[in-house]
Amino acid sequence: MLTVSVKWQKEVFKSVEIDTSQPPYVFKCQLYDLTGVPPERQKIMVKGGLLKDDADWSTVGVKQGQKLMMMGTADEVVKAPEKGPVFMEDLPEEEQVASLGHSAGLFNLGNTCYMNSTVQCLHSVPELKSALLTYSHSGRSNDLDQTSHMLTVATRDLFNELDKSVKPVAPMQFWMVLRKKYPQFSQLHNGVFMQQDAEECWTQLLYTLSQSLQSPGSSVNVDTVKDIFGIELASRIHCQESGEESSETESTYSLKCHISQEVNHLHEGLKHGLKSELEKASPALGRSAIYFKESRINGLPRYLTIQFVRFFWKRESNQKAKILRKVDYPLELDVYDLCSDELRKRLEGPRQVLRDEEGKKLGLKANEKSSSSKDGDVKMTDAEGLSNAGGESSAATSQEGVPAGKETCLTGVYDLVAVLTHKGRSADSGHYVAWVKQENGKWIEFDDDNPIPQREEDIVKLSGGGDWHMAYICMYKARTVSM
Repeated sequence: MLTVSVKWQKEVFKSVEIDTSQPPYVFKCQLYDLTGVPPERQKIMVKGGLLKDDADWSTVGVKQGQKLMMMGTADEVVKAPEKGPVFMEDLPEEEQVASLGHSAGLFNLGNTCYMNSTVQCLHSVPELKSALLTYSHSGRSNDLDQTSHMLTVATRDLFNELDKSVKPVAPMQFWMVLRKKYPQFSQLHNGVFMQQDAEECWTQLLYTLSQSLQSPGSSVNVDTVKDIFGIELASRIHCQESGEESSETESTYSLKCHISQEVNHLHEGLKHGLKSELEKASPALGRSAIYFKESRINGLPRYLTIQFVRFFWKRESNQKAKILRKVDYPLELDVYDLCSDELRKRLEGPRQVLRDEEGKKLGLKANEKSSSSKDGDVKMTDAEGLSNAGGESSAATSQEGVPAGKETCLTGVYDLVAVLTHKGRSADSGHYVAWVKQENGKWIEFDDDNPIPQREEDIVKLSGGGDWHMAYICMYKARTVSM
């Protein structure tokens, strides 16, 4: 072990030890600690030239007490950050929500999982949130009852609270107003509020919002809820016995997937759901007769809601019994073959554009696709901004992602964005959970106040066949193109 002194610039470091059993690179590392000059920048003068990293000390000729000269520039001293590290729990709550990538859970107030799961699914629709934000607290019109107005305000406030909160939210005000508007949700059993059917809650809430968001006191679009969720059906009704035939159109907020022994897939169930049998008076026969009703989709929504008809009234037990049969459903749903001839014609152009673009841009995200290329090139968008359930929008569309002067068109193709599941044997018991796709593409299971990240491949496994969670309501978002 040798001891030397090292002169660097105006400083002299005395009594620096050299372990001659180690290569000179180790000595340079010692000097780095003293001077801040990295070993690769150090130039140390010894007999015969510069000291090399792998030189043999016995040939270098350094002696005890020798004074060595070093040249080199030190690294810039790293300044302490002006702000110390900020932990997530120290951030404002709204920034914590953004960091988490999902909104808050909802406390179960006593058999309210049916309500919580409904709220979480509908809360994931940005167009509905935007419409509610513009709803005035005091904007109730004369033709809207007070409880509908109160429920709309409570929905708006609850959605806002979910967006701003990291901790679970207690939906007390919303629950109170929901029970006031729809007393069936106030049913008690042994002094405890009973479990209810999530589909009934979903339907009743959307009906209320459809009334309030199109009232004169509201500043939003006249047909907001219909525009987002409304499905137009064109039906042919005929009686084989009398030969009578008629047609009708109707609007609904969901399609029904009927489940039978022949149904193994959602598409099959939807086809069954568009056919029905009814008995009514026949003017031609002068008595009741059986009529067959066949429906086709004549107008598509931005968000397509599908209910699996899993529950039926069982007289023996006097309750809603559940069909446990497994029915598979896809992440991507194409309803083109369920549409009327008229709607199919309107969809042909956008569908061809969609096929062409997906072929060209295979593997790219939708928002990476160019919108300013040759004829026929388009930019993929989501459903926001559509104004026409038939598949077209105004040419003046200029929302983000859609070039001005372009039209946003539906294609009949939809992507799964939410699943409401039920676990148990009866609609009025068991447990409801919402599985919702976030804006960042990740799936979150909202089990009341406990949000749990899930893998996308596990979402389609909620198809039934046992006592585990199975899909009761699926919500799909329209895949659109701008042309």
